[in-house]
Amino acid sequence: MKRPRVILADDHVILLDAVKNLLARDFEVVGSFSDGRALVDGAIRLNPDVVVLDIGMPEMNGLNAGRRLKQVLPRLKLIYLTMNLDADVAAEALRLGASGYVAKNSAATELIRAIHLALRGESYVTPLVTRDRTVGYLQNLGRNKNPNHLTLRQKEVLQLLAAGRSMKEVAYILNVTPRTVAFHKYSMMEHLQLRSSAELIQFAVRNSLVAA
Repeated sequence: MKRPRVILADDHVILLDAVKNLLARDFEVVGSFSDGRALVDGAIRLNPDVVVLDIGMPEMNGLNAGRRLKQVLPRLKLIYLTMNLDADVAAEALRLGASGYVAKNSAATELIRAIHLALRGESYVTPLVTRDRTVGYLQNLGRNKNPNHLTLRQKEVLQLLAAGRSMKEVAYILNVTPRTVAFHKYSMMEHLQLRSSAELIQFAVRNSLVAA
């Protein structure tokens, strides 16, 4: 029986090797990449069944890479394997076409299960993200975004940035990683169609998120 073809993408080479060894029994790993742009080019060339990728990667983040791949290869299944456990990020990943969202510190069997479910047309999100929510709740959270609506977490990030805090300081205050803060910042800019940090701060002032 032909094994499903899988591509891996993460900027940590040791992790790539570990995941490749983990999946080797059930899947054919046909490629691995360490940045988002290389992943997009490689996946289009190799045409896999599944891509397992991280959120934070150089050149192009995992969400943008996943979105581009779903546009070109709509039947492709995307499984995010990440340390980012922010529900807003998981919801955005699902909105952009992901079938799975797995934490890097989950049991190895969780990733394998997520891939098998994706290949059957189902979705899987690690319980570390869903907690008291359902996968359907996260899907609706991403699907029902108002064009000018920001999530509570995005507002928290924006308020702190507008107050002059650096991304590292915001990460410390909110107890998240700097990559998560950067994700929220650039997601807000893209979502609101703003071109610079200055425009983002102006938006915060106009909408009374911070004092002028």
